[in-house]
Amino acid sequence: MTQARRIGALSTGYPRILPPTPTALQTSAEGLLAGEVWVPVGDGELPAYRAMPTTPGPHPILLVVQEVFGVDEYLKDTCRRAAHAGFVAIAPELYARLGEAGECETREALFAIVGAVPDAQVMTDLDACAAFAGSACAGDATRLGVTGFCWGGRIVWLYAAHNPRLRAGVAWYGRLAGDTDPRHPRQPLDVAAELHAPVLGLYGSADQGIPVETVERMKKALEASKSASRFVVYDGAPHAFHADYRASYQPEPAKDGWSRMLAWLREHAAARAAPSP
Repeated sequence: MTQARRIGALSTGYPRILPPTPTALQTSAEGLLAGEVWVPVGDGELPAYRAMPTTPGPHPILLVVQEVFGVDEYLKDTCRRAAHAGFVAIAPELYARLGEAGECETREALFAIVGAVPDAQVMTDLDACAAFAGSACAGDATRLGVTGFCWGGRIVWLYAAHNPRLRAGVAWYGRLAGDTDPRHPRQPLDVAAELHAPVLGLYGSADQGIPVETVERMKKALEASKSASRFVVYDGAPHAFHADYRASYQPEPAKDGWSRMLAWLREHAAARAAPSP
């Protein structure tokens, strides 16, 4: 049998245009099965980083959607943290067909890649990863969650409107409104009434790219549709406050947001119950 075409590759290290700060965290893979996997998609096999417990499954599945820079060391580390919390955490390289975003030497080159990725393709790639995690990684497809950061935060909202099998989502400072085009025909505000699963939005009041006014508009749209989605807006926190390798990192909101994420996934049956004290 001919092997399926492998599409691109995962990045190594951190983004070339954004070297890591000393605050970058390093989470051990001890007790985990962690590394690159190849996910069958319609046009070949897509690279992804997968981290999961070595204990017997089935384990809840968490799709982890990249920042604008792709699946770099920060996102891989985030997957390992989620795996230590009991998830099969899988982060597909959603730019793989267009190049390695992490290797771009200018923001212009980076955003040329990012802007060319169609939302519809991202949705089907995430569907493929959910199926792969269930069939090949001891994942429980009935406990499916998604989280994403920055670029990936916007994708979380769109995916919650796309996949009726999703149990919950957590969007970290993802854009909620903006221009549209044929590759990106709708924004989260446009799909607020169509969510299949509740989303927890984790945002910062000092985010220069996502005004609090936009968050308030999204809140009203969600309330009008009687969605169980909620927001937490951290006072004074900038964009990318969870990104521990960046100057924007804010340890307290990052830690609190992570705890809230795990609790939200547990509440909506997308994770294991917390252990008894």
